[in-house]
Amino acid sequence: MNTPLYNTKQIQKRVDDYISQFKEGYFSPLSLMARLTEETGELAREINHYYGEKPKKSSEVEKSIEEELGDVIFVLTCFANSLDIDLSQAFEASISKIETRDKNRWTHKENK
Repeated sequence: MNTPLYNTKQIQKRVDDYISQFKEGYFSPLSLMARLTEETGELAREINHYYGEKPKKSSEVEKSIEEELGDVIFVLTCFANSLDIDLSQAFEASISKIETRDKNRWTHKENK
């Protein structure tokens, strides 16, 4: 199955198109933060099952890290949309800060 690739603008539009069809619209920032925390916890649980010392119980539903990352992206996008934040611009500001602040923090790979 081929899945479409999206840029952040397309992701934000698709999420907005979905949410906009409901009278309730986006949740409040506080509720979205709670949802993001919940989804991040579910991601942490899956990572712990796959890579940590806590195996899944036989009664637990099988979920994937990919699925949980998708849930985090959805809620994060809802959060950005509800506050009228462009994720591309937010990412650019963040990566520029990191590239400047941390450029000598880590050991660079040798060019061969």
